[in-house]
Amino acid sequence: MASQEQPNGAAPTSETDYFAGNPEPASLDQTTSLARDFINYHAANKRRVALVTSGGTTVPLENQTVRFIDNFSAGTRGATSAEYFLESDYAVIFLHRQFSLLPYSRHYSHSTNCFLDFMTTSPSGEVVVDASYQAQMSAVLQRYEKAKRENALLLLPFTTVNEYLWDLRALATLMRPLGADGLFYLAAAVSDFFVPAQRMVEHKIQSSEDFTHANGGDPGAAKPAAQMDGKSLVIDLDPVPKFLKTLVDAWAPRSMIVSFKLETDPALLAEKAHYALKKYAHHLVIGNLLNTRKYEVLFVSAAGGEKWIRVPAGRRAKSVTSPRPEDQDGASSRETPVEIESLIVPEVAKMHSELIAKS
Repeated sequence: MASQEQPNGAAPTSETDYFAGNPEPASLDQTTSLARDFINYHAANKRRVALVTSGGTTVPLENQTVRFIDNFSAGTRGATSAEYFLESDYAVIFLHRQFSLLPYSRHYSHSTNCFLDFMTTSPSGEVVVDASYQAQMSAVLQRYEKAKRENALLLLPFTTVNEYLWDLRALATLMRPLGADGLFYLAAAVSDFFVPAQRMVEHKIQSSEDFTHANGGDPGAAKPAAQMDGKSLVIDLDPVPKFLKTLVDAWAPRSMIVSFKLETDPALLAEKAHYALKKYAHHLVIGNLLNTRKYEVLFVSAAGGEKWIRVPAGRRAKSVTSPRPEDQDGASSRETPVEIESLIVPEVAKMHSELIAKS
């Protein structure tokens, strides 16, 4: 079991209950060991460290998981932002949903473009990069090699919401000695609900009425959170405890905390972002709307109030990477498309510098 240093002061009841009642992931020891070495290395070199969370979290309905509830997120925001933090001279811990987009390889992911589309076979039978993509792939590869050479990028995967919460607490504890040089960029889409360990069935939930007895168990045990009721699957989820305030007050009290608020109703965006800022006492809440999140976001902070960050209409990219410049909706005759994260991250880094100066 990984040794968990407890945050200063008494932990909130919800935190205590959650971590007491839900088992730590098997991977926590390895995650903690890798992160400790990474953080210590960059702390010794006086380099800022950003923890970037990315992708969605699953909520398993069974211990031997077949069925689960998932969150909508491919990890685009997190993976793209991680690259721009590296370009801003941060070391980056990338806590990501397993199999979601990754920094650098995102340009050639199956969810954007199949990497085989960038390859061709030479007359002698060798596999090479197509001449049309040489410059583009070379630029990405050089940035990736620089990150590796400087030991500046640590990839740590998670799958379930339970793994994410255990990892977040462990990493925040390890980052506490960084003080103001630590930054949390919480771009992951974390589930608001979960199945407590004591209410999770062991085996696959049977959908056929002929086998519903298989979902039974000890009559004295807690009622399963997911079970068949006749022909219907009934799921009773618990709310995930809100640890965002604990992150500020106890886990990482001197680090800069940036969180995200996704909405679908434009009339609620600013109000909900201000509410989150006040409730969780973060330094910055970045609000975004589902349909416009790739080209505009709203910064809400105690220091700066409200500020919109927008990509000009003529420079909005349709995808993460276009296979050919001329395929980018006439982009060959326009200016190069801009990823909004290239505008977000420098603003965040500027705010971080101001916070460090004050501290």
